[in-house]
Amino acid sequence: MTDASPALGGLPIVLGGNVFGWTIDQDQSFRVLDAFFEGGGRMIDTAEGYSNWVPGHKGGESEAILGAWIESRGVRADLRIATKTNMGGETGGLAPDRVAAALEGSLERLRTDYVDLHYAHRDETLTPQAEVAAGFDALMKAGKVRAIGASNFDAGRLAGALDAAAAQGLTGYSVLQPGFNLVWREHFPAALQQFAVDRGIAVLPYYGLASGFLTGKYRSEADFIGTRGAGAKNFAEAGWKALPVLEAIAGESGATMGEVALAWLRAQPAVHAPIASATKVEQVAELCKAATLDLSGDQLAKLDAVAA
Repeated sequence: MTDASPALGGLPIVLGGNVFGWTIDQDQSFRVLDAFFEGGGRMIDTAEGYSNWVPGHKGGESEAILGAWIESRGVRADLRIATKTNMGGETGGLAPDRVAAALEGSLERLRTDYVDLHYAHRDETLTPQAEVAAGFDALMKAGKVRAIGASNFDAGRLAGALDAAAAQGLTGYSVLQPGFNLVWREHFPAALQQFAVDRGIAVLPYYGLASGFLTGKYRSEADFIGTRGAGAKNFAEAGWKALPVLEAIAGESGATMGEVALAWLRAQPAVHAPIASATKVEQVAELCKAATLDLSGDQLAKLDAVAA
């Protein structure tokens, strides 16, 4: 990673916290977090907005569960915690005062006085990029943020943000979080990937398992049931042809299909660690194994041939 990026501190895999308080309750979240930590994982991704899409929730539920776990286990110094602000891309949502206020809320829920990585969750064009850069830089100088990142930014806006920070001698975004996996790269086109390579931006992609589609769990339209199934269905049209290749390589490697999909993602230029969530301890074990699985050149080429 670049100097301004947070070291992962453990396995090259990031545990996604979007499921905490949504599809799993606090007790199950604690079990998942315990398994991830015991397996060598150290970086966890959340956001102030998780899980505001659930009826009766207002956002911050994921951070609150994560904060309770961190405090109960006494492991804050060993972790790398990432959170985000402005999930909805609200007009003016990246203004310095709003970012600072949002961070205070996140810190309270996470029960910590700093985060290792703070993202602009989505871009907005009202606030000048120079002001956005100054606001994030001030939080770094105050010791409340160790590194800053951009999530869901396109290449033009990311370049503008970096240039605005550099013009003022400020720390710019050193991490990019786009949606990207074997069968979907709509938000991470080749030009953006090359930009990340050229500028030394560490990419931590979300939807690494395509909402579970790449695990092989879904094999027909009838399988897309429930909340998770509805999300996985979004990747089916482009993904059906990839499943047999994933399955064959999994058989060769003695791994699961999900492990192979994440290992392919890890091997992509600029990608430093995929983000993937888990709702069961057994799934966490797969994530940890994926972090150490290295595919052969021939296997990578076969997957490249069916990649989006």
